[in-house]
Amino acid sequence: MTSTGSAIDTDCMTLTRFVLAQQRKHPEATGDLTQLLNALLTAIKATSAAVRKAGIANLYGIAGQTNVTGDEVKKLDVLANDLFINMLKSSYTTCMLISEENETVIEVETEKQGKYIVSFDPLDGSSNIDCLVSIGSIFSITKKLGEGPPTIKDALQSGRGIVCAGYALYGSATMVVLSAGNGVNGFMLDPSIGEFILTQPDIKLKPSGKAIYSLNEGYAKFWDDTVKAFVDSKKNPKSGKPYASRYIGSMVADVHRTLVYGGIFMYPSTTEAPKGKLRLLYECNPMAYVIEQAGGLATNGQIPILDIQPESIHQRSPIFLGSRGEVQEVIDLYKKNSKRSK
Repeated sequence: MTSTGSAIDTDCMTLTRFVLAQQRKHPEATGDLTQLLNALLTAIKATSAAVRKAGIANLYGIAGQTNVTGDEVKKLDVLANDLFINMLKSSYTTCMLISEENETVIEVETEKQGKYIVSFDPLDGSSNIDCLVSIGSIFSITKKLGEGPPTIKDALQSGRGIVCAGYALYGSATMVVLSAGNGVNGFMLDPSIGEFILTQPDIKLKPSGKAIYSLNEGYAKFWDDTVKAFVDSKKNPKSGKPYASRYIGSMVADVHRTLVYGGIFMYPSTTEAPKGKLRLLYECNPMAYVIEQAGGLATNGQIPILDIQPESIHQRSPIFLGSRGEVQEVIDLYKKNSKRSK
C-alpha cells in the first residue's frame, strides 16, 4: 500500500492507466485503441455483473434457439452479445465486428466507423452457465487493411495481423488478461471501485510447466494416432510420474489455468469433426496470440495457429497450446508420423 495503514491503494495501476502509459511510448498513436479497449471493458464489466446475478434475474436456461455454429443459445449469451455489439459500435473506433452469435459480419454504421475490426466470443463456455462453472469472453482486434469501406478481406486476416487480444474470465473473481504485442498482463476487477487493477504483470509461461494436460478424453476413440500416442505418453510415461488430467470444458478457464501453471491444452480434430471444433477468428487466434506473447506455442499440429489464413469467419481449427516443451512434442510427433505415412 502506498499509504501506511490504509486499506486502499491510492496509487494503483488500473488497466486504463496501464494502456495510457503504453500509448505514451508511441508518439504516433491516436488514442483510438485506448478508446476501443475502454468500450470493451465496459461490456466486460456489464457481462460480469449479469453473470453474477443470473440466478436472481432468471437469466439461466435456453433462449429457445441455436447460434450459427450449432450451439444452443443461452439467455446470457444473447445479453452478452448485445452488450459487446452496442459498446463497440458506440466507441466510434470500429468498422466491422465478428461475433460467434451472428452468421454474417456486423458492419458498423458509416457515421460511427473507425479503423478497427473486433472478433469476439461474447460468452465462451456458456454450456456451463447453469452449473456455475467459470465462463468468459474472448476477443481480438485487427486493423482495416486499407482506405474505403471495410470488406470481407479485412475480416479474414491471419492472426499475425492482430494488434491486441485477450480474454475475460468470470470465475471466483473477474479477470482480464490482455496483450497488445508487448507481453501479457493480468488485471483483476475490484468491485469496490469498478476498475481492473494490475495484479499479474508480465505473465510468462514456463518452457515446461506443471505436468498437466487438458482435453476432452470422452472423444478418445475419435482421435488420430498422433494425439493418442501423445496422451498415452503422458498417462503412462516410461519413467517418472504421469501427467495430471484437468479439463473444465470452458476454453477460457482451461487456457487461463494453462497460462498460469503451464502444461498443454488441446482440442484436436476427430473423425467426427475433421476440421476441429473451436473457431479460428474469435477463439483460437486470440488465445494463440496471448500464449505466444507469454512465451508459449500454439499450433494446429502442422503450422502455428497465427499463420493460418482464414477462408470464412466461422472457420474451425484443431488447436494445441501451452508450454513450449509440451507443444513442441506434439509438433514433432506429427512430423514423425507424417514421414512414416509417406
